[in-house]
Amino acid sequence: QVQLVESGGGSVQAGGSLRLSCAASGFEFTVSRYCMGWFRQAPGKEREDVARILTSNEFTSYSDSVKGRFTVSLDNAKNTMYLQINDLNPEDTAIYYCAADSPPCVAVVGARREYKYWGQGTQVTVSS
Repeated sequence: QVQLVESGGGSVQAGGSLRLSCAASGFEFTVSRYCMGWFRQAPGKEREDVARILTSNEFTSYSDSVKGRFTVSLDNAKNTMYLQINDLNPEDTAIYYCAADSPPCVAVVGARREYKYWGQGTQVTVSS
């Protein structure tokens, strides 16, 4: 079965960087057309759709709020998705979740279809 395990969260000061990882098992990036994404939820706020990527061709999509600071990528050899976050600010404080969906799926931020598989989340805390 599909499993997703996030890592890489932590506490950083504003202006710093983090790289989050999402190790996937149960499907292979190179032979599947899975959609994968990063979502975040801050305390008292709704979940936010941050970035998505298609495993077959690495097509990416970002929310306007993170474009230019966040980069989603894949390591096919490790079957791992990454989220590079630069120039962190306190508004980025949240639990970050990775998610995946089998085809047919949509790798565009904001698409309504809910992803099937979710990781447990990793906490990112940014202090000013």
